[in-house]
Amino acid sequence: MKVKDADILIVPGYTNSGPEHWQTRWESKLSTARRVEQAEWSKPVREDWTASVAKAVNEAERPVVIVAHSLGVAAAVQAIPQFVKPVAGAFFVAPPDVANPKLKPKHLMTFGPYPREPLPFPSILIASRNDPFCAFDVAEDIAGAWGSLFIDAGETGHLNADSGFGPWPEGSMTFAKFLTDLKA
Repeated sequence: MKVKDADILIVPGYTNSGPEHWQTRWESKLSTARRVEQAEWSKPVREDWTASVAKAVNEAERPVVIVAHSLGVAAAVQAIPQFVKPVAGAFFVAPPDVANPKLKPKHLMTFGPYPREPLPFPSILIASRNDPFCAFDVAEDIAGAWGSLFIDAGETGHLNADSGFGPWPEGSMTFAKFLTDLKA
């Protein structure tokens, strides 16, 4: 699949992705990418966030490829039962451990628990060995349950602008390969 053949939905996490975040950069570079907007970025409500993701998927005109980071991963996965259109694939980065009672802020836990069955579309899950929001073994377990290709990003924090991932060329190359391998 090529970029022009897909509706690429950028699904940011808690507090949105700022101007230096790799998601924002990709959104401006990929011609068919658009951000899934949330009414309240700093006070996420699971039902509202999942409805926004489902609406974007269901209004798409081309096959959908989801690019989600952090809490956006949780919103996208929890929205799957609301999808009426098929999703071609999903590129998940740094999901939070929504089952961890130490997760801050606490209301992020309302996005759990994660489903424990394979997803109905191909996916990649990229995780860091030192992400403050999810232990590496938890991320690996989530990927296994979903049937996602799991990629170890090393010690890269939360894979966001604060941990030095603005342009993130390695992620861009991984996404390009993933997209090429998808069937329309």
